[in-house]
Amino acid sequence: MSKTFFEKVYEIVKQIPEGKVATYGQIAYALGSPRAARQVGFALHVNPQPFVIPCHRVVNRFGGLAPAFAFGGEEIQAELLRKEGVEVDEAFTVDLEKYLYQGNFNARV
Repeated sequence: MSKTFFEKVYEIVKQIPEGKVATYGQIAYALGSPRAARQVGFALHVNPQPFVIPCHRVVNRFGGLAPAFAFGGEEIQAELLRKEGVEVDEAFTVDLEKYLYQGNFNARV
């Protein structure tokens, strides 16, 4: 039985290591759907396992946190990232040059 797009998103997001972030577009690209960044966001907004699937590690293409972060807004997302050692500035932005995950995602999810 093949996995849904959302299930594939969750499997990719589980691969982001602690202390790193990935972008919605990066995840979409890893899934072979480079124009599906918005759908990745929808999937993460309804994350069924928030403490198993680390959706707080996903940011926009500028490093910005999600104002409507599914589990309490950008303040909560920032707090979760900071606990992992990721610096978040007062504008709720992460330095992608420093924290962007550069590894390869296992797209065969």
